[in-house]
Amino acid sequence: MRKLLIPLIIASLVGGLMSVFVVDEGERGIVLRFGRILKADDDQAKIYPPGLQFKVPFFDRVQILDARIQTMDDQSDRFVTSEKKDVIIDSYVKWRIQDFGQYYLSTGGGNRLTAEALLQRKVSDGLRAEIGSKTIKEIVSEKREQVMADVLDEVQASANDIGIEVIDLRIKKINLPDKISESIYARMRAERETVARRHRSQGREKAEVIRAQSELEVATILAEAEKTARVTRGEADAEVANIYAGTFNKEPEFYNFLRSLQAYEKSFSNKGDILVVDPSSEFFQYMKEPNVNLN
Repeated sequence: MRKLLIPLIIASLVGGLMSVFVVDEGERGIVLRFGRILKADDDQAKIYPPGLQFKVPFFDRVQILDARIQTMDDQSDRFVTSEKKDVIIDSYVKWRIQDFGQYYLSTGGGNRLTAEALLQRKVSDGLRAEIGSKTIKEIVSEKREQVMADVLDEVQASANDIGIEVIDLRIKKINLPDKISESIYARMRAERETVARRHRSQGREKAEVIRAQSELEVATILAEAEKTARVTRGEADAEVANIYAGTFNKEPEFYNFLRSLQAYEKSFSNKGDILVVDPSSEFFQYMKEPNVNLN
């Protein structure tokens, strides 16, 4: 009995160890019995969550699958636009397993590389269809977000047969082959230069209009100022003439005296001037008769 007891204990321990398995956090397990996936009551694959789980030893085989979000950083691929121009696009996809049983069957036993190869083909087909209906300008700027959204919807709908859920799809980079880049840049430069010339021409035209308007306004202001000055000078001269006339009428002798003083001042203002005048002329009247009564 003792000889049989030890093997029975060992067999029991081995069977016990083989009947348990551990699923780590972020993973899910499925069990295959005789090569077939065990199913739950809803006829879907029975999923074993993280923790200590049990299986039938010798008959069941456990397949652990990563349930976390995965990133497929796609390689560059060449596509043709509606203009028959080549573009090189880099993209990436975020995905995770949704149907673990379907995923296991469609990827040859849960092979991630196989899953990403199938997914990459769907992404390429979606991008090829969208890029083929758009121009380079639309892809680069105007409709880039729309292109990504449309491809994401298409890939999400077709990825169910792999058993995965596509969470996000983004275009990282859009490159052009060297020859196409040079021709596009040359055309863009020509377009920008045309626009720049048009703006400069319009600017010069507006500058001429503004300059002409400014010169007209200056000429108008100067003419008005000159007119006002002449009117003011005329009025002042008339007022002075009236004052002189009034003074002459009231005090003619004083007026003559004042005019003589002004004449003396102008005549002798420069010491270098030489004046030849007859001393008996009326010019020296007030010099010869300083005591003339001015009252």
